Amino acid sequence: MTANLFDSIQYEFRNEALLEQALTHRSRSALNYERLEFLGDSILNFVIAAELFERFPDVQEGVLSRVRASLVCKETLASIARKLDLGPHLLLGGGELKSGGADRDSILADALEAIIGAIFKDGGLESARAFVARSYDERLAQVYPSRISKDPKTRLQEYLQARAAGTPSYDVVDVQGKEHQRRFIVECNVTGLAHATRGEGSSRRNAEQDAAAQALRALADTDA
Repeated sequence: MTANLFDSIQYEFRNEALLEQALTHRSRSALNYERLEFLGDSILNFVIAAELFERFPDVQEGVLSRVRASLVCKETLASIARKLDLGPHLLLGGGELKSGGADRDSILADALEAIIGAIFKDGGLESARAFVARSYDERLAQVYPSRISKDPKTRLQEYLQARAAGTPSYDVVDVQGKEHQRRFIVECNVTGLAHATRGEGSSRRNAEQDAAAQALRALADTDA
């Protein structure tokens, strides 16, 4: 590993093999970052939850959960990974390398979580917490819980519950593209709408959120 990477993450590993594993994609080796990612994901959620709990003593649990979700989502993790310049250090198989895996959000996000897990294994919880705190310093300073809105699926659910209109259903109707570039197509069926609304996204969750947003717009039109 280069000195630039150590400078970037501001942590010196006693066992550098852990860092190498955290940067290794499954396309490269059976000994890859997936187990460390599993560990790092849990640590990240705990550290961010603890930070928000202390910073916002008067904010309710539901709002804190939404803020945390916005901070630990794939897009935020990938943005932090790019700031740390992880991409050039990722160890990828030939196919992933050729298809641009070193700059793919999902891989960058997974690798960052794996690094958190690796730091925990190498230096303990305080070292991992310090790394997360450094990486999230600017974002935590700019968090305003009152500005975090509920996601479309939650808003749609609440809209329908308030009108005793039952619950929406979501069905995957198509999955397009290769494994590393999947596009999910989801339909949302809602009482009160003549036709299902359709959403798209790089994951089933994102496609469901898009379909719910389309349903909310359609319901707003019927209320107008």
